[in-house]
Amino acid sequence: MTDRQRDREAAVGDAAAAIIGGLGARLTQVSRSIQQQLAADISELRNDPQVLDLLGASVEGNVETVFDAVQYDIPIDRVEPPTAALEYARRLAQRGVPANALVRAYRLGQQALLGVILDAIRQADLDPALRLDVYDRIATVTFGYIDWISQQVVQIYEAERDHWLENRSSVRAVRVREVLDATDVDVDAVTAAIGYPLRRTHLALVLWFDDAENSATELGGLERTVRHFAQSIDTPGDALFVAADRVTGWGWIPLRRDDAESAVAAIRRIVPELPDPPYIAIGAPLPGVDGFRRSHRQAQNARKVALASGGLTRRITTTDEPGLAAAALLGENLPEARRWVHETLGPLAADTENDARLRETLRTFLEHGSSYKSAAEELHLHFNSVKYRVQRAFERRGRPLTEDRLDVEIALLACHWFGDAVLAPHE
Repeated sequence: MTDRQRDREAAVGDAAAAIIGGLGARLTQVSRSIQQQLAADISELRNDPQVLDLLGASVEGNVETVFDAVQYDIPIDRVEPPTAALEYARRLAQRGVPANALVRAYRLGQQALLGVILDAIRQADLDPALRLDVYDRIATVTFGYIDWISQQVVQIYEAERDHWLENRSSVRAVRVREVLDATDVDVDAVTAAIGYPLRRTHLALVLWFDDAENSATELGGLERTVRHFAQSIDTPGDALFVAADRVTGWGWIPLRRDDAESAVAAIRRIVPELPDPPYIAIGAPLPGVDGFRRSHRQAQNARKVALASGGLTRRITTTDEPGLAAAALLGENLPEARRWVHETLGPLAADTENDARLRETLRTFLEHGSSYKSAAEELHLHFNSVKYRVQRAFERRGRPLTEDRLDVEIALLACHWFGDAVLAPHE
């Protein structure tokens, strides 16, 4: 660097320090104006007066840190995050304010601060070229700081959110398990304790992420999914969520009686629109405390069926799907069910594509009262194709339907739901 360049850098640094020194004298005023603008622009930040005050302290701490970095030429990697900024991130996490509101606050705050700084530079008695260099110097420091502090507060937010959810859910989970296990419950007392209307009709859900997916959202994502469902259905109360483990959660959505029939269909429509949907098992909408328990058991059974096949091929499994309840009972002892399926279906239980087609055709044929026509319409096949496949299925089985028709239907149902978990390996 030449002497002229050094002199220019020194002049820019001195001018920037002078500008910031002048603004530092009215730090509180500048910070308050940014706080007010953020509260006006981001609705989630103005709901709690106490948190709003902490926002002011966070803004002032961040502005002061930026001013010090510019005025005293402190590298960003040597500054310390303001205590109020970190505490503010924790407080937002505890109140369930979305992380994007926190990040947006830093972006808008940066824009507002640069506007104040630009006004101060315009009012200063500086050469026009020097003004541009001074603004560039201050803006570079500001951008660097915002990029750095945003990462710090998001990490704090995520850690606190996980911790808060774990603690809150553990307390709720104790009370919820009492409801699930007890025979006699003080409905009003428990309703107040868990913040959920037990006298309503309930739609229970079990949600989970596959460990292999390594989803970063985990419990927070599961809870947001349940609350999103409730908001989309427009429920008469807040949904309930408790953590079952690190990647699994239980949810209940309170429903009006008129909405019970359409709620599951509504969730089916919503899930494909989610960016990172979990796996979901859903019970039936049922009323009262008994319905709260029963719907949850149904959702648990639906999840067992979804997991028992050894491959998650669908995002949603619902208890009202034909045959699922019976399949859940078979799934309680899969090894024994597998042996019984082989005894009942014989070679038709082989794990091959051809046998799979024959099994599905025969299952549909029997489900439609042994009607080739109805089965053909269901399968979108020609009448003769269905008839041929049914005959081939009987041939593969090795014996006709006589007195064991019900056994065959149940065995086919097990194959339909559990797949290769109950099939014979192809040799």
